[in-house]
Amino acid sequence: MDDNRIIKTEYSEVMQKSYIDYAMSVIIARALPDVRDGLKPVQRRTLYDMHELGIRYDRPYRKSARIVGDTMGKYHPHGDSLADFDKNVVDFIPNFDETEKEPSVLPVKVPNLLVNGSEGIAVGMATSIPPHNLAEVIDAAKAYMKNPDITTKELLRYVKGPDFPTGGIVINKDELLSIYETGTGKVKIRGKVETEKAKGGKTNLVITEIPYPMIGANIGKFLSDVANLAETKKTQDIVDISNQSSKEGIRIVIELKKDADVNNFINMLYKKTRLEDTFGINMLAISGGRPETMGLKQIIKANVDFQFEVAGRKYRTLLEKELERREIQEGLIKACNVIDLIIEILRGSKDRAMVKSCLVEGKTDNIKFKSKESKIMAAQLRFTEKQANAILDMRLYKLIGLELEALIKEHEETMANIYRYEDILERRDSMATVIMNELDAIKKEYGRPRKTVVENGEEAVYEEKKIEEMEVICLIDRFGYVKTVDMATYERNKEAADTENKYIFPCKNTGRICVFTNTGQLHTIKVSDLPFGKFRDKGIPLDNVSNYSAEKEHILLATGQSQLNMYRVIFGTKLSMLKIVDGGEFDVSKRTVAATKLQDGDEVVSVAVWKEQTNIVLQTAGGYFLRFPIEEIPEKKKGAVGVRGMKLGNKDYVENIHYTQNTVEQWIEYKGKKMELNRLKAGKRDSKGTKPRG
Repeated sequence: MDDNRIIKTEYSEVMQKSYIDYAMSVIIARALPDVRDGLKPVQRRTLYDMHELGIRYDRPYRKSARIVGDTMGKYHPHGDSLADFDKNVVDFIPNFDETEKEPSVLPVKVPNLLVNGSEGIAVGMATSIPPHNLAEVIDAAKAYMKNPDITTKELLRYVKGPDFPTGGIVINKDELLSIYETGTGKVKIRGKVETEKAKGGKTNLVITEIPYPMIGANIGKFLSDVANLAETKKTQDIVDISNQSSKEGIRIVIELKKDADVNNFINMLYKKTRLEDTFGINMLAISGGRPETMGLKQIIKANVDFQFEVAGRKYRTLLEKELERREIQEGLIKACNVIDLIIEILRGSKDRAMVKSCLVEGKTDNIKFKSKESKIMAAQLRFTEKQANAILDMRLYKLIGLELEALIKEHEETMANIYRYEDILERRDSMATVIMNELDAIKKEYGRPRKTVVENGEEAVYEEKKIEEMEVICLIDRFGYVKTVDMATYERNKEAADTENKYIFPCKNTGRICVFTNTGQLHTIKVSDLPFGKFRDKGIPLDNVSNYSAEKEHILLATGQSQLNMYRVIFGTKLSMLKIVDGGEFDVSKRTVAATKLQDGDEVVSVAVWKEQTNIVLQTAGGYFLRFPIEEIPEKKKGAVGVRGMKLGNKDYVENIHYTQNTVEQWIEYKGKKMELNRLKAGKRDSKGTKPRG
């Protein structure tokens, strides 16, 4: 029963330890690349498996499913750069079930982390490293090897900045030094736009390069965003847009009207679409077994140190092989010089062991010699064990003169190699020269001109054409999707609109809408940023056009900003704090402001425009109701907390707030029964309230 003991421990400690173990597993063994080879574990396993399967870039295609299956089966629990494995350049570790061995790191010969970049999301941290130009990175690595005290600013003479495969233009060159010193920051990228003359005096804009974040499905999003500019009347210059991209490259064509202001339109694309975008940089990688945010110099240093480590292990292995080869060669050369004696030993011995004992230890007992002199000479032989084995394995044709000359020549080459390897291992400059020569060879074969231009671009400025002011209806459904339609469209679909949407209100297409949330925030949104069109269009999430977050807050009131200027707004909170604020205080241009001040642990329960309501009814979670005139609530500024509306019992809180008119019946459902609010006993603000009878 000892094996089935129940261990009592604190649950929170178990959860904490388990989560930390999980987090570190994700960070170290899955999501983040190693600074040495720039690879995540699964990438490393896949490349090693391809190496083992003999799959190279210059060989026939193989099905990817074969590689995936083989990798997962051998190494995963859930090119030439792979060369030198036979030279003991990296350590091998057991795979997940200890049935195979896999390399702990691949012996890449360039700072791959910078060249290919990397993106990954771990637990509580993420990495985002842009790709760079191979030739520039190699030059920077060489510069560091020549001068380890080189500064980041000096390294940027070689590495001009990110080099994205999609090209584009980095426009914040002056910020790169800070980014590459700290390892964090943002680069701003623009697509490349060219102009072509079209028929009838029109101009075509041709986008030939795009910001890197636009790759994939985001190209389609860009096309729809451009089309939306025309649909929402933000521009009337577009005649047509088409995506003519192919394997030859990117080609997106926007046909403009004859009298279009081309430069202004291009600037509008930069401002209103992802033709200008940002790439967030956080150069986080595994270094020394732990995650670390690293600058440009740190990454290059880590890789150069790794190159020296790999080269050291490689040339130590090569030196050991050459020393072993020298030993055997010298034994064979010595054997050729006394070949008659060796033949005499062979003929006079009974077995291989007797011959080997004579060659290594000089033992001549029981060996028949032709003369005493031969026995004396044999007793003086002192070959090593490896030399003796090589002699015994030597074939007779090796005695030919030409073969002997070849053996002597091989020995000379071996001695030259030994001298070279010892020099490389003993002198850092010699090893650096070898590494730099390898880098030069890689640069010569694979180096390409950079695709991304790096400059200090001017801020895109465009003039918005004034649109004709009109009243529209804003519709927000219960999922937080928003759109606007004209008045006629709303009237034709009024019944469906009222059924399907939670908030419906008029606003000017030139104005703003206000969204109040339970966190006490006010989010303002330009109506011109909302989709305008057909009734059956889905609209877009509020999250996409404002700072509102559906995950962290929920809407209590949405209305037109111009409507608020005509009324006052009532606020009520969970801790029963009440106030009235003049609606004009919410006529702000900021995207987000605090609509009210909240105490710790409090949140807003109700935000209501005060129009014809006369009474307020507070309902608590404990079943207490308090009805009193709204006039008892004082008017405050939006930055005030307010006054207490009701005395709350221990752990009780305001759950709902209702508003009534004196002469109008208003019913709610409470505990499965209907309750008429105006029949509740009237009280005064800051009293306890009453519990209705069951």
